Formats: sequence, structure tokens, C-alpha cells
Amino acid sequence: MADRVLLTIGIKKGVFVADGAQPRRSFALRGPLGPGIPVYSTLIDTRGTPRLYASSCNPFFGMKVLRSTDTGKSFTETKSAPAFPKEDGRALVNIWALEAGGGKKDLWCGVEPASLFRSHDGGASWDLVPGISNHDHARKWQPGNGGLCMHTIIRDGNRVHLGISTGGHYLSEDGGETFGACNQGVGAGFAPDPYPEFGQCVHKIARHDDAPGRLYMQNHGGWADWTGPGGPRPDIGVLRSDDYGHSWRSIAKGLPSDFGFPIVVHPHDADTVYVMPLEPATRSCPGGAPAVWRSENGGESWSRLARGLPKKQSYFTVLRDAMDIDRLKAPALYFGTTTGQLWIGREGGEQWDCLFDSLPPIYNVKVAVV
Repeated sequence: MADRVLLTIGIKKGVFVADGAQPRRSFALRGPLGPGIPVYSTLIDTRGTPRLYASSCNPFFGMKVLRSTDTGKSFTETKSAPAFPKEDGRALVNIWALEAGGGKKDLWCGVEPASLFRSHDGGASWDLVPGISNHDHARKWQPGNGGLCMHTIIRDGNRVHLGISTGGHYLSEDGGETFGACNQGVGAGFAPDPYPEFGQCVHKIARHDDAPGRLYMQNHGGWADWTGPGGPRPDIGVLRSDDYGHSWRSIAKGLPSDFGFPIVVHPHDADTVYVMPLEPATRSCPGGAPAVWRSENGGESWSRLARGLPKKQSYFTVLRDAMDIDRLKAPALYFGTTTGQLWIGREGGEQWDCLFDSLPPIYNVKVAVV
């Protein structure tokens, strides 16, 4: 019986692992492992004996994938890491996404510059996925403020959804053989064409197994006061699709800002979704008072969850992969900040407590019950 809550925390200087019993009263912290190297992506693979994966992205010595088979007590490098063929002309800059595949040892990996790799042997070898990595659009994508990153990989049977900044949302319906841009209704505030075919700065995409056709997106919002070409673009930052991502509509009404990075769906209710609104200019908490916002009706209305969080003079950022939710009966939310705090929101975010207060900047938070 699963009885431990396990957290992987990717930071600017390695990765921490925290675990606690199901009451979640306290967590033991291990690390940093892989010290000194930024970790932008982690994966808790619960297929069989739990395995932890972490990207290790060193600008001087190259990209590596780390793996732990002892729930984070130690990590070793996999036999290889994703790499472009020599004749490709591109060089790996960062690893932004690690996800479990269909087979027991299958892994998917999204990288910068935006491309997709796949491993069938737990990371011992990697193959470029040409359907998206060599897509006609690939050499036309431009980097966003965080780089040209493929940060979201969502698998749903033969459907594979990808989030690319700045490329947009791409969908495969044949298991990853071919991909098409599916950005109808997804706005781009920085482009003369408000709704281009591709080139949107998607920040994160989420879904729930109980509503397979529905997806939620945190897009790059914050353009309501834009006076440049194309005019203002209000409410383009938080979106919903009900046709497997072929088209999108805004669900941003009622939020203090439609700019943010993460978006998370409740594990037991496909209608409940969480976002972390930020000021678009500073990427910090609106008014210096952080809050997670929750919708319990698929984005039709929103409520503010801030009990226990700072009430003023708090200006951190929560990045796209720095918020997650566990799968216990009364799930807890977790988010990490660029100022090194890791917060837990018990009872679905009703009450917030700071678990760890002085870590390095947090890039990634993942949670699983093992």
C-alpha cells in the first residue's frame, strides 16, 4: 500500500528530494544532489518500483539525465542523454520536460531548442522524434524570454500534446509520428497577428483522464492594455479546449491577471483547476500578496486561496513546472518560488504552510504517492 508522499524539487543548484507520511505533517529533505547544476525537469516514475529522473543542465559540460532507484538517496547518470545528430546543426541547450511513455521503460523528453526525444530503455539511449523536431515550422519558431523550449508533453493514447514557447500547442493523433499546430483561439500578444497559426508563447497545458477531450492552458497573457499593432488582447492568458485541443476559448474572466506560468488540475475532479496569477511586467505576485486561484466549474468562475500565505510585501515568481498536486483523498497542492520557499496547500489549497524556507531558486516541483 502506498504510504509516502514523495517530492522532487529541481533547483538552480541541483535537486532535492523530500518525503513524508500521508498525514503530511512534516517532510524530510535530502540533497542537494547533483550539486551546483540547474535542474529544470524531474519525473517520479511510479510504473513498478519507483524511479526518479532529473535533468542536469551544465552549460560548460553538457546535458545529462540523472536517475535514482532508491527514492532519491542517490542519483547516477543514465548511459546517455538526448543529443542532436552532428549533421543537424542544432546543439542541446536545456532539458525542459521528462515524461513517462507507454512501455515500462519508455521515456519522452522535451528540450531546447524545441525538439522531442524518446527512449525505450529508461534513458540508456535516445532517439529524435522527427515528426515534430523536423517539422516545417521548427526552424521558424523563435525563443521566448526563457528560451525556445518544449516544456509540456501530455500523452493520451495515440494523442500527444506538446507545449512550446514560442511555438504554441502541437497535437499528434498517431502516437507521435506526425504533428500539427492546433492554436485556434490561442492569442499572441507580441505578434502583429493576434491569432497566428503558430508562434504563441504557451506556458503550460494540463488535462484530466476523466475528461479526455478537455485541456486547460496557461498562455502568455498580460496584453489587455496593449496599444501596438493588432490592438489590445484581453483575457488570452487562461484557456480551455473541449475538442482535444483543436480549438480554445478564454476562461480568464474573474482573475486579477491572465498572466502566469503553471496550471494544475485536481486529481479527482476534472472541473477543478488551479492557476497562479502574476503581474505581467514584473512576473511577481499581484499587489505583493500571493494567492492561488481555483475554479470548480471548469473556469467559469474563480475564487482566491491565500489563507496562510503572506499578505503583503511578497514578490516571488512561481515558474511553469513549480506547482503540482498529490493524489490523496484530500489532495494538497505544492508550489516552489524563485526566492526558495516550498509551500503546501492542504485540503486542496484551503490552508497554506511553508515547508522549506531557504532553498535556492526553485524551477520544478513534482509529487507522487509511493
